[in-house]
Amino acid sequence: MLTRRNFLKTGGLVTAGLAISRISNSTTTAASYRRIIGSNKRVNLACIGIGNQGTYDINMLNKTGLANIVALCDVDMEASHTKAIREKFPDARRFKDFREMFEKASNEFDAVVAAVPDFAHFPIAMLALSEEKHIFVEKPMSRTFLEAQLMIDAAKKRPHLATQVGNQGHSEENYFQFKAWKEAGIIKDVFSVNAHMNNERRWHAYDENIKKFPDAHPIPETLDWDAWLSTAMYHDFSDQFHYGNWRSWYDFGMGALGDWGAHILDTVHEFLELGLPYEVECLRAEGHNDYFFPKSSTIRFRFPKRKKMPAVDITWYDGVNNVPQVPEGYGNVDIDPNIPLIAGGKLQPTKLGPGKEIYSKELIFKGGSHGSQLTIIPPEKAKAMEKRIAEVEVPKSPSNHYKNFLLACKGEERTRSPFEINGVLSQVFSLGVITQRLNIKIIFDKNTKTITNNAFANAFLTQTPPRKGWEEFYKL
Repeated sequence: MLTRRNFLKTGGLVTAGLAISRISNSTTTAASYRRIIGSNKRVNLACIGIGNQGTYDINMLNKTGLANIVALCDVDMEASHTKAIREKFPDARRFKDFREMFEKASNEFDAVVAAVPDFAHFPIAMLALSEEKHIFVEKPMSRTFLEAQLMIDAAKKRPHLATQVGNQGHSEENYFQFKAWKEAGIIKDVFSVNAHMNNERRWHAYDENIKKFPDAHPIPETLDWDAWLSTAMYHDFSDQFHYGNWRSWYDFGMGALGDWGAHILDTVHEFLELGLPYEVECLRAEGHNDYFFPKSSTIRFRFPKRKKMPAVDITWYDGVNNVPQVPEGYGNVDIDPNIPLIAGGKLQPTKLGPGKEIYSKELIFKGGSHGSQLTIIPPEKAKAMEKRIAEVEVPKSPSNHYKNFLLACKGEERTRSPFEINGVLSQVFSLGVITQRLNIKIIFDKNTKTITNNAFANAFLTQTPPRKGWEEFYKL
């Protein structure tokens, strides 16, 4: 069985040519897991990352009545933000390092939920799958293109295990509406999408002229900083990295694109069958630097024709002063009075909520984030479509995202955002992050999965090597 001790012992001894056997618990098979779950009607859950978003996830999973919370793991187990979950589940076993949790308690849980920083999703998911555990990870699924591919491949090898990524709206109204409208031919011939997240983010206040990483701060007494870093290269502790600020930094997060793109572009990507783009270009990178994400970014993703569907351009806008134009008839927005109406009937607002505009040959659709339903604009076009829309049956969701995962663990449903689907979207975002980081345009070959016009950019598909002792996760 894979243990933390064995990782630390053997991490530096494995050569590139040595075949690594798939690791599994020899005494517990997938079939026996199903019998265990079926016998008590609940899924035994181990929860990694129990504060903040983890608190929400655990409470939502527990609320379904389908889960037993049997183990809690957090690198800062005694922190104030983990207190609520510790007190709610006092009998659950506690760990600071997920490797130790698997070593000492693997036979006590059936599934794992991981609400940890983006870069730490990969090792947890790979270990969980190798140990025959169902796995729920928060979005974005992974930080790098390679890690997403390895997670996709690992899940495909184990189709009996449920995988789910935490873009919760993928189990709500927009998912079923988009699918039904696409199948009915209401959404068709889409050629362009604008997506935007223009709220204030943590990194907007950082110094864009930064020349080095932040100075070291004292590590909180309760925090296992080494375990927090996991596969990432070593950094001295700084409060500019921790407590959610990690999302700002290329070494740890995926910026606004990874944070919100999974909630805004998920249905567009899946139901338009976009796959991977052939070209990605960073059109704007205000405050560009080598360390953290730009204060505002515009990124254009170009997708080829698919089947009978036309090519699609998706343009992503983030940053408080980087608001896209919207079509006339959009609805109530704060319009910039200094910019006149441009040709084509588009307006320049000063503010927009997170969302998207979908342009097809016949119709324009307006949508928000998460599970928000689409509407047709302008209003007169929506009115003309009322009868046709009324004829389309849009199913109601039989389960929210958390219940869907647990029912999938029990073999009663299929997850709606499994690694095989969400992983490709995560790879799209990783390509966008590369263009942000280098402020360039890349040409991508989806057959060889390489960036063909820039060797430096191509190297970022894998990012930096993992720290010593963490290499094994890439071989599971």
